[in-house]
Amino acid sequence: MDELAGIILAAGEGSRMKSRTPKVLHCLCGKELLRFPVELLGKLGMTRIVVVVSPVNQEAVKGLLGDTVEYAVQEARTGTAGAVESAALMLQGQFERVVVIGGDSPLVAEDSVRRLIDGHIQDSRQMSILSGIAQVSQGLGRISRDLGSQQNVLGIVEANDDTGRTGEPVEINSGVYCFQADWLWENLGQVGAGKSQERYLTDLAAIATGKGDAVAAVVADDPDEVMGINTRVELARLEDIQRRRIRERWMLEGVTIMDPSSVMIDDGVVIGQDTVLLPNTMLLGNTSIGSGCEIGPGSVVKDSSVGDDCRVTSSAMEEAVMEAGVDIGPFSHLRPGAYLETGVHIGNYVEVKESRFAAGAVMGHFGYVGDASIGANVNMGAGTVTCNYDGKDKLRSVVEKDAFIGCDTMLVAPVTVGAGAVTGAGAVITKDVPPARLAVGVPAKIVDR
Repeated sequence: MDELAGIILAAGEGSRMKSRTPKVLHCLCGKELLRFPVELLGKLGMTRIVVVVSPVNQEAVKGLLGDTVEYAVQEARTGTAGAVESAALMLQGQFERVVVIGGDSPLVAEDSVRRLIDGHIQDSRQMSILSGIAQVSQGLGRISRDLGSQQNVLGIVEANDDTGRTGEPVEINSGVYCFQADWLWENLGQVGAGKSQERYLTDLAAIATGKGDAVAAVVADDPDEVMGINTRVELARLEDIQRRRIRERWMLEGVTIMDPSSVMIDDGVVIGQDTVLLPNTMLLGNTSIGSGCEIGPGSVVKDSSVGDDCRVTSSAMEEAVMEAGVDIGPFSHLRPGAYLETGVHIGNYVEVKESRFAAGAVMGHFGYVGDASIGANVNMGAGTVTCNYDGKDKLRSVVEKDAFIGCDTMLVAPVTVGAGAVTGAGAVITKDVPPARLAVGVPAKIVDR
């Protein structure tokens, strides 16, 4: 029998989010809420993870996670106990212990769950609960303890039923549990329905106490861990906490962040040492930033790769690549498919899309380059535009190495400017320019230098 399996509860309707998007698919710091517990259980070494979905959200959840997990469908709204029952047949008799976690608790830390599991095994408990100490209940259940008997857990009091709150700090339930598997399957059927006709997993704490079985609550080091999400207000509150954590982690890793509260870094971003992030900068999605860079102020980098010793000044990048020693901006835009090799310089008000600039190429001032290949050491003059769309198809332009493109040149694709060729200011290039030749005029003609 294997040691440990995981169940993630993701079948809730999330009606308080007031959204067409299932609650667990809303994003926090660039990552869907459901990815947090999936990744957490994976770090804990669980080879079987079952996500409990509803008939309404199952296709959307499967579209997100694919075959990285298994799925159990909770056909009716039977509460959290019913959700775990939906996964029971998939796991019964195969695992010694089961960890259950909600799909809407993204801040739970790996260390806390590991400590929960270790204590559960060491003390041979039937049920262990991760809890936290908070000033307000935040709508979460309260851990009820027997204060006269070593503070043993008596049960979990749901927030709607709790009349014993005093305004003092309370120990609240995180919704993260570790169960002895056989005990869980045997006792789920004893959980009765409440006023809403739903059956709650929290009732197992009182059932365990009543039978004399071992149950305990382990307090998380950080009370923020136990916070869940039911509304967009709570989503924003937890996102603020997580973004602060992310910034602090990168600063401790050697990244300088000027005015941290104005800088936004997503969960999946990687940043090298001695990089400086200036105010109002956003690093989003699957972005990697090298060492010794300066990003900002006011730059947005999304799903992009930036090499060492680069500068992105008041500019935007999306699905783009900058090799080492590249600088862009201010006020330029690298769109999907833009690729700048080592030493490229892109100045202000330049837009690049589905184009590659070879090493040392320069475009210092406003213009547009789309669906193009720009050779090494090419100079693209101010106002250069690649006319890449004929109303039906996108067509490519090629500028070979060492060419010089004069100001306000229009490259009407498909067209090639040969190595070392020159275009005059205001030229409209409709035909290929041979290497080392000069093209001028509208439409451009080849003339002697």
